[in-house]
Amino acid sequence: MTVIVILALVALFIGLRLYSVLGERTGHEQQPIPKAADPDARAAPQVTQPVATPPAPTETADMAFVPTAGPGVRAILAADSSFDVARFLEGAKSAYRMILESFWKGDLDALRGHVDDHVYDAFAAAVEQRKTDGLTLDNRLVTIDQALISEATLERGIAILTVRFEADIAAVTRNSEGQVVAGSLSDAVQTRDLWTFRRDTNSRDPNWLLIETDEEE
Repeated sequence: MTVIVILALVALFIGLRLYSVLGERTGHEQQPIPKAADPDARAAPQVTQPVATPPAPTETADMAFVPTAGPGVRAILAADSSFDVARFLEGAKSAYRMILESFWKGDLDALRGHVDDHVYDAFAAAVEQRKTDGLTLDNRLVTIDQALISEATLERGIAILTVRFEADIAAVTRNSEGQVVAGSLSDAVQTRDLWTFRRDTNSRDPNWLLIETDEEE
């Protein structure tokens, strides 16, 4: 009987020691680290969506001239590193607006430095004829729909570019009494003009000179 009591006390003592060392599970214990996958096991194949190759970007400059003008444009680019097609066309549109508005107003002084001599003479003759007839132009450039290079050449360093303008212009002609004798400001007319500009690529002057104007048929 004594031996049984002693064994029971020993078992109780061992149980208390284990409890004090291991403690209770409270739910905040570190979770067991999962085993690494079997290196011999084959991973499920991943399905990769095909990636479409983006198209090569189209050069903005290539959209600014017709194909037949391409060789001439590229020759000018090779001869003049400062030449930029987009910047040239922006300048051409500004010149188109400024020259037209100055001509309509009869402001010949504003035209002098931007046009060739024979173009200036033609503008001056038209302005003088209007004065003789007692007419004035009350025109307005509504918008420039398009401007692109239709011809381009380079000869002995002289670059010549022809720009095709598509624009909407509201045109009115008035007599000396201010009465409308032709046109209407409420109805804009689409015009297509061909203006030719020239520049010496060897010159430090970046400006282009208007050397010819024409209407596209």
